[in-house]
Amino acid sequence: MILSDGGGSVGDGRTAEIMLAEARKAFWVMVGFLALIWVVQVANWASGYSLSYSYGIRPWDVERLPGIVSAPLLHWSWAHIEGNSGPLFIFGFLAAYRGVRRFLGVTGLIAIASGLGSWFTADSSTVGAGASGLVFGYFGYVLVRGAFDRHLIDIVIGLVMGLCFAYQFAGLLPAEGIGWQAHVFGFAGGILGGYLFRDRRAKGTTGSAAPGEAAPPGSRSALLKEIEDLGL
Repeated sequence: MILSDGGGSVGDGRTAEIMLAEARKAFWVMVGFLALIWVVQVANWASGYSLSYSYGIRPWDVERLPGIVSAPLLHWSWAHIEGNSGPLFIFGFLAAYRGVRRFLGVTGLIAIASGLGSWFTADSSTVGAGASGLVFGYFGYVLVRGAFDRHLIDIVIGLVMGLCFAYQFAGLLPAEGIGWQAHVFGFAGGILGGYLFRDRRAKGTTGSAAPGEAAPPGSRSALLKEIEDLGL
């Protein structure tokens, strides 16, 4: 159903409320997650980083497979967690603002892809820990989500993030002392998540209005649709 100009303000106001509500939820989810990893960091630092050694990912050790879940919460130094926190918040918020439920599914997929990829391919004498696998996963997800969902705004966001954070791609290259395997598989998991968790609902058309209803201009209708999509 296409609303006439007379009823458009009500629909626009409701859309704005939904959009802000989803953005607020995404913001507090990421604030909570960052608070969690910083609290864990304090305990980890106080223990001499024994938590990272005990609950990180040790490749090819079956008993350490649960580290896939705990490793993203652990870091090896203050510089390590500081370097991850900014990109984690930015990419995580952008990945979550369309719906926290979908975001949690994407997060689970990224964590599994990053953790298993590292467990299978990293040096068995190492122990991996850090949220960078999630960072690269959210980065990949944000880059491709707009294309899979066919949302113009998300396509623009992906392009802007890709340009502003182009240096992140260097983290996908093999390097000594860095868990680049977790980066690569996390990034791949984010791209896969963009496809698996894409918006499958049929997009509305801007065809002619029903009898007695005024059809809004094409450009205005398309813009309102994109704004409305922000609250999904």
